[in-house]
Amino acid sequence: MQLNDLTAISPIDGRYRSKVDALAPYFSEYALIKYRVKVEVLYFIALCEIPLPQLKEVDHGVFDQLKAIYENFSEADALKIKEIEKVTNHDVKAVEYFIKEQFDKLGLSQYKEFIHFGLTSQDINNTSIPLSTKDALEEVFIPYLKEIHQLIGAVAKQWETIPMLAKTHGQPASPTRLGKEIEVFVSRISGQLDQLNDIIYAAKFGGATGNFNAHYVAYPDNDWHAFGNKFVSEKLGLKRSFPTTQIEHYDQFAALFDVIKRINTILLDFSKDVWQYVAMNYFKQKINPNEVGSSAMPHKVNPIDFENAEGNLGIANALFEHLSAKLPISRLQRDLTDSTVLRNVGVPVAHTLLALTSLKKGINKLEVNEQAIRKDLDDNWAVAAEAIQTILRREAYPNPYEALKALTRTGDKITRETLHTFIEGLDVSASIKEELMQITPFNYTGK
Repeated sequence: MQLNDLTAISPIDGRYRSKVDALAPYFSEYALIKYRVKVEVLYFIALCEIPLPQLKEVDHGVFDQLKAIYENFSEADALKIKEIEKVTNHDVKAVEYFIKEQFDKLGLSQYKEFIHFGLTSQDINNTSIPLSTKDALEEVFIPYLKEIHQLIGAVAKQWETIPMLAKTHGQPASPTRLGKEIEVFVSRISGQLDQLNDIIYAAKFGGATGNFNAHYVAYPDNDWHAFGNKFVSEKLGLKRSFPTTQIEHYDQFAALFDVIKRINTILLDFSKDVWQYVAMNYFKQKINPNEVGSSAMPHKVNPIDFENAEGNLGIANALFEHLSAKLPISRLQRDLTDSTVLRNVGVPVAHTLLALTSLKKGINKLEVNEQAIRKDLDDNWAVAAEAIQTILRREAYPNPYEALKALTRTGDKITRETLHTFIEGLDVSASIKEELMQITPFNYTGK
């Protein structure tokens, strides 16, 4: 079968491809090959800039043509590298051979043995993948996440004055305000965004065992560690890890996946709460006349966007959990398990992005049903008992908690009239009674 939206095994590359297509330039096989080409080309340019004795004659004016190899990199170029890989049976070596062919075309054949000079494949992988991930997050993922964060903040502001019955353990509790409950999620996400912005994108670069063995044996007088630090930071915008084994130790990647996982957990919590508010009729959903909520029940308008978000956030977090737990562990100098696992970094990012698109759609469909919210408050005057007993405590009234407990835990419905009759019977001053009479489920919401 030909690969297309209908035949793709993964729904990310099938059903949902159009919603996550913006990530393809960073996490696809094409993207990985392109970033490898970029690192190899920039590394050769860096060697020319030292310069190594054998590269002194390289005209720096050719650098723009070299950069064009990755800047103008096409799918046809990637397919050519895949054809070379069928012969080499090594993906990074295939990239090297491809670039050598480009050097021949540019009249640089005499210098092409300095492509990949002294490096191992992980010097390329452990720079390409952090770089592509950094670009994907900064250019696609984080801006979209911030948009959702701002959208949640906007509705929190819009609903800030609406009193609402709180539910602890699923039971009526002291009233709150709808906007404040949403603002809780805004604040939580803000804290994690700060941590996300502080994440270091680390890269291993130092030859087969991280010690620049080959470099030092060929050019023992060069400070190759200083070169590596400068190359990774200035050319790639990453931070070089040292000391390392043959591979990056992935601790910073684990930290990155963990912070995104925490953001996802907050958004999952938000999705569940909004779903519950819809079930409680606190929210209505704007109706699209062309949509169908159920194949059998014409009346249904399901909170499907929040359900889709919940499902995709769960999948994303399961994968992020594995990535952060597995990648920092490798046998001795290195085993190959990291290689196949790293190819999946884009999958949980894509599921998270898919969840964000669902949340945006769902939030924009919400309409507050103030009538239902006010009815719930009016049906639960017992929640004012906390306020009454607190003022009685202030006035040194004997056993106020016990008095309100005896009133409210009878199984009978507590109404405005019930509470006011109770207040009238209290042995307190008229001014205190008047103060207590002013308390309602609608105004006992704190600040």
